[in-house]
Amino acid sequence: MEEFSLITMLTVFEEMFGRWLFWSMVAAAVVITVAWIYVLFRDRALSFRKYLVAQLSMPFGAVAAVWFVLWITRSSLADIGGPIDAIVLLGVAVTGAVGLAILVYVAQSLLRRQHPTAD
Repeated sequence: MEEFSLITMLTVFEEMFGRWLFWSMVAAAVVITVAWIYVLFRDRALSFRKYLVAQLSMPFGAVAAVWFVLWITRSSLADIGGPIDAIVLLGVAVTGAVGLAILVYVAQSLLRRQHPTAD
C-alpha cells in the first residue's frame, strides 16, 4: 500500500467485513449519531444519570468490538504481531466503547419519558 487515501481505507474495510456488513455498520453509525444529536437538541442538556449508565456500558462495548473484529478476521489475540496491531486493536476497543455509550445514552433518552423533576 503505497498511497494512503480514503478510497483505499474504504476498500480495505469492504474487503475485511464484506460490502453489505460494512455499509450496514456505517448506516447504523450514522443513524445513531443523528439520534444522539436529536436527543441533545431535544433535551437541551446532558443528563448526568443517563451519562453515568452510558459510561458503565463502555467496557462491554470495547470487549464486544474487539471480539467482533477478531471473529470477522478469523484471528485471535495470539495473532497480534507488533505495536501497530496493538494500536489498531486499542482503536477498535475505544471506538466500540464510545459507540455503545452513545447508543445506551440515546436508547435511555428515547425509551424513558422525561419527567419535569428528573435529572
